[in-house]
Amino acid sequence: MTEGTSSYRSILKATSLFGGVQVFNIIIAIIKSKFVAVLIGPTGMGIYGLLTSTTQIISNFTNFGLQTSAVRSVSKSFEMNDSRHISLTICVLKRLVWLTGALGLIITLLLSPVLSFVCFKNHEYSLSFACLSITLLISQLSIGQNVILQGTRKWKLLAKSNLFGSFFGLLFSLPLYYFFRLDGIVPAVILASFFTLIFSWIYSKNIPYAKIQLRVKDIFTNGKEMLLLGLALSSSGIITLIGSYITRIFIARLGSIADVGLYTAGFAIINTYVGMVLTAMSTDYFPRLAGISSDNTQCKLLINKQSQIILLLITPLLIAFFIFSDFALTLLYSEKFLPVSGMVKWAAFGMFFRAISWCLSFLFPAKGKSKIFFVNELICNIYYLSFSLIGYYYKGLNGLGYAFAATYIIYTIQCFFVSKNKYEFNYINKFIKQAIIQFIFLALCFSLCFLDSKYKYLQIFCEIIILISSSIYSLLKLKYLVASKK
Repeated sequence: MTEGTSSYRSILKATSLFGGVQVFNIIIAIIKSKFVAVLIGPTGMGIYGLLTSTTQIISNFTNFGLQTSAVRSVSKSFEMNDSRHISLTICVLKRLVWLTGALGLIITLLLSPVLSFVCFKNHEYSLSFACLSITLLISQLSIGQNVILQGTRKWKLLAKSNLFGSFFGLLFSLPLYYFFRLDGIVPAVILASFFTLIFSWIYSKNIPYAKIQLRVKDIFTNGKEMLLLGLALSSSGIITLIGSYITRIFIARLGSIADVGLYTAGFAIINTYVGMVLTAMSTDYFPRLAGISSDNTQCKLLINKQSQIILLLITPLLIAFFIFSDFALTLLYSEKFLPVSGMVKWAAFGMFFRAISWCLSFLFPAKGKSKIFFVNELICNIYYLSFSLIGYYYKGLNGLGYAFAATYIIYTIQCFFVSKNKYEFNYINKFIKQAIIQFIFLALCFSLCFLDSKYKYLQIFCEIIILISSSIYSLLKLKYLVASKK
């Protein structure tokens, strides 16, 4: 088997495994979203969005980006095939997640009255934030266990951990929404996080390692590389979440809490259902890219291959999203959420460019270039926030969709030039031709979404033809890439 064939096959193998998990998670999300939307409505979704986004911001302040930086450290230790080094890395990671998780818990607990006032202009939700503080510790411990599975390439165990955690989280949290409605939001979030921790622990305990006694000084000495890269990653995540948080507050003040709920629900669809391909691929992609990060030529080849596969998988999905998004909004939530339809379509269009930039953006943390990564993400978040605020002010919810699409078109160009100048990156002709063809399919279907309603049946017919054509092209191309000996 050639190296090229092996690479394409390994990408598809990992994607199919975690894609299956993502499909299951999507089914879980569909059931949860439908029940929650009906039981607590747009206002409840708005409250849920403000509570969870606020705690997520604090988590990003305190978790030091270990979810990504530690994968790089564990993966490199694993490739060294040195059992002591692997044990040391795992022991350091386990201590760090306890320290960072406890820090998040304490800060959230102490600031709960302030957070309630900032979000809701009263102290009514102080207890809610205080109770949710435990989720920061639970989530960080779960991350530590899953990082060990990911870094040591235990894909099946990681998949099982994610699958069972999601299933039992849903099974035991839905009754809380049913019986307690708005009052069930906080207990449901806490319970779901507990099940994630339980199953991550069950499967990660199968990873053999020697327990090493460490002093506090040893933890920070050996974890320095993780923490420095993680600090840049978490800082970027903080900026992203702050931008999203400011957007939600701006929407709540200029519009309503219901609009916040619509915004939250709309982007949840995009990130959950369309973003499943990115999520599935990232589990395998980042450790492999980190492993070859010192070789620019190998990085270029892997990024191009990953980009080819991702566009072949995601373009038909985006086209299907244009066609069925209104039906999906009604099915997954209710007819009350149809006002967000235009925003969702524009965001789906932007996801094409997000997929391309996503492959490139992993290069910087894979190489450990924390400063380049941070500055690159900071610039992106500045214009994304600016576009979002301006877009909502002038065009309402649709303006938020325009902002998303414009941001990722610019961000893709930005990532390309940074990668080209710093690491001699370039796209190969094979990828460029494929991207142009898929973009034509995408742009044609997107333009049809805005035809006058009197052409509805012609529009649907043309959209279906485009979807079938794009799907056939993707399937044939995937078959060729896997079978090719070049």
